[in-house]
Amino acid sequence: MNAPFSDINEKEAESAFTKQAPVFDNIYGTNTIIRYKRERVRNHVNQYLQTQSQILELNAGTGEDAIYFAENGHHVHATDISQGMQDILRKKIKGLENNISQEICSYTRLDSLEARGPYDLIFSNFAGLNCTNELGKVISGFDKLLKPGGFVTLVILPKFCLWETMLLFRGKFKTAFRRFFSKHGTSAHIEGQYFRCWYYDPSEIKKLMGPAYEMVSIEGLCSLVPPSYIENFAEKHSRLFGYLVKKESRLKSKWPWKSIGDYYIISFQKK
Repeated sequence: MNAPFSDINEKEAESAFTKQAPVFDNIYGTNTIIRYKRERVRNHVNQYLQTQSQILELNAGTGEDAIYFAENGHHVHATDISQGMQDILRKKIKGLENNISQEICSYTRLDSLEARGPYDLIFSNFAGLNCTNELGKVISGFDKLLKPGGFVTLVILPKFCLWETMLLFRGKFKTAFRRFFSKHGTSAHIEGQYFRCWYYDPSEIKKLMGPAYEMVSIEGLCSLVPPSYIENFAEKHSRLFGYLVKKESRLKSKWPWKSIGDYYIISFQKK
């Protein structure tokens, strides 16, 4: 019997990120816009954390966020499907072993998670959840892991990105329209390994979360600030970059900017 497409895609994504793991921090660690994005996400999450919160992180990668939250006194259970990413994280957490635990687990199989919590926050950063077409299955696993009154924060790629659409005027038609035609998944590749990803608007996330969760916040990320793949923008146009950061800070939660960025950050509270 052939394996389901979702399982095949998951294995392909795992292979891609495992191949990238040894160079991930070198590629992205010094990118000014990625640092800006991480700071924005962390500031958003911090408003929902109490002292020594218990955090379940999905698609934790090499653990940059897990380490940040652990250094601020929280406990993070860092999960990922990629053995390579988990291996890199393990090497980085010396001195933080009491605040960071690890587990290889797909977010589509949270019912098999060994560390059941319960957690104060479930967190997924930088579009990890865009790598599945079974987002409803992922979200259905939250309820038994999250405390009453706990929070869920997800960083998702929407179906429309203003910056990407503007690439139409530079002749990059494929990039400009790739989010519009993602019903059956859009091809992505890392380190020569291909897999598929999907895009989700906030209304879809809200519907999947269901009536047991109240949406408490949404903000656009890189709505005015350009995506990080526009190389060296911040360095070449430092004054403009600074202006866009300030402008985005004021408009991030307003329509239409809250949902037309490269990403949006959306948070829910369990009733």
